[in-house]
Amino acid sequence: MWAVALIGVLWTVALGLVTVAGARVVRHRAQAAADLTALAVAARAIPLGEEACRRGEAVAAANGAGLERCAVVGPTADVIVAAEVRLPLLGLHTVNARARAGPADHRAAP
Repeated sequence: MWAVALIGVLWTVALGLVTVAGARVVRHRAQAAADLTALAVAARAIPLGEEACRRGEAVAAANGAGLERCAVVGPTADVIVAAEVRLPLLGLHTVNARARAGPADHRAAP
């Protein structure tokens, strides 16, 4: 009987670890997508202005995320992306990540 209880505890712990690991992977993927999107938008911010955000949509989508918000202030880009994850027992969740990119000496609004 104790063996069955031990197996149940081990399965519960394993499921918890898989859930946490899955959430962390998606969080890192969302942050990477936000970083790359912000860099892509900032690279085109001067010539295109707000139109650079359209390029950001494609970059975010290529990285498995959706562009939720994009703001261009001078040469600085501020983006928020969202990625979805389906976690065991918890269902579908959305993970958001924010990133800013631009010249180091430019002072943009927070």
